[in-house]
Amino acid sequence: MKKLAVMILLAFIACSVSAQSLVDIYKNGNVKLIPDKEFAKGNDWNKVFASYKDSLYGKAVGLRKSLKITPVGSIVVNNAYRNFYTKFSADGKFEKEFGITDSNGKRFKKKEDIAGIINNNFFSGLDNMGNMICFDMEGRYSKTLKLDYMTRQMIPLPNNKIAVVGWVIWKEKFRDFVAIVDYETNEEKVIWEHFTDRCAGTQHCNMFNYSFEYGKQGSYGITTMPFSKSTGVESPVIASVGAKLIIAIPKTGEILQFDLDGNLQSKDKIEWASNTISVEEQKEIQKKAIEKFKALKPKFAIGDYAEKNTKGFEKALLEMETDLKQITKPIPTPVFSTVIKDSDNNLLFFEFPKEKGANKFNVWIYKSNGSFVGSSSFECDDYNLQINPSKMVFYKGYIYALQELKEASDIPLRLVRFRVTN
Repeated sequence: MKKLAVMILLAFIACSVSAQSLVDIYKNGNVKLIPDKEFAKGNDWNKVFASYKDSLYGKAVGLRKSLKITPVGSIVVNNAYRNFYTKFSADGKFEKEFGITDSNGKRFKKKEDIAGIINNNFFSGLDNMGNMICFDMEGRYSKTLKLDYMTRQMIPLPNNKIAVVGWVIWKEKFRDFVAIVDYETNEEKVIWEHFTDRCAGTQHCNMFNYSFEYGKQGSYGITTMPFSKSTGVESPVIASVGAKLIIAIPKTGEILQFDLDGNLQSKDKIEWASNTISVEEQKEIQKKAIEKFKALKPKFAIGDYAEKNTKGFEKALLEMETDLKQITKPIPTPVFSTVIKDSDNNLLFFEFPKEKGANKFNVWIYKSNGSFVGSSSFECDDYNLQINPSKMVFYKGYIYALQELKEASDIPLRLVRFRVTN
């Protein structure tokens, strides 16, 4: 009888835990991400993610990986600068590497990262000619869509369309915008746009942004201060929640809600207390940037264009030193760094970390109807977290992620499934 009572109690506890919603967990306080030890068990990560050690022009690029989860729960990992994707089963077991093949079974020499899934087909990011390649779950090519601009983010919508964050450079302006592209017809509709004035030539009209031309190699550009780029607004972040498309503007905290046809439904604004980069912090950052820039001079003061290069270098250096003297007020930081949709259709707005290396990320949670749930934080003891929708995807209450293990003898990158708890 006692044994039966214990079994009933355990069953009741199990049911209570399984019935707990993600919102309940968020409300309970700090969120702990606990890795599932059985998930992806047996994979040799030194082989599976051997491309982690890739480099390009002397810079490491192996961490430029992202993941997508298919409708059946299998996971596909994008490998930057490689012509293959890596597929894992729903329980995390490595299955194969595959590429895009034409009707004759010949693999494409190049491929772009998978941006999303629509109609059980993958669609890729754009190549340098504006081509979006569509192919089935086995990598068989189906068709190409075409866009005539650069993109920052693309997501599938439930109505067989794709939402795109795009940008273009005009002669006197930068244009940032969001468009909806029809997957079947390739027709598109711009639903939001923002213009930013652009400096003419090498004119210095934006603090902390510098450029000069040198030799035949082209031009050199640098931004010395965080959140001070002159190339448009902080890129909008988009998310699809039910029958709504959300556009969130990190710099202003604006939240725009559209229907799936691109009609504006509502506007709101996040009113959290924003942070700033103080005058003292700016001066310290600028001083370090100047010293680092000075060390580059020998690289430019050589060759057939040494005199021209040196003049351009000295012009940029003078602009940096002038800007240092003109720092008089704090710079506001963006209201949030990124937005991730969980598997219950809640939107998680993550702040920029206040302390570097703390591995604790504050988050503000909103339900799909726009109501505010509260704030919490994400923490993990075993992994150095990268909070990014390309690295973390919610699926059936779990988080599937590409993260670096803190204690690893060789390649630290792992495909991991986190249990979300307190």
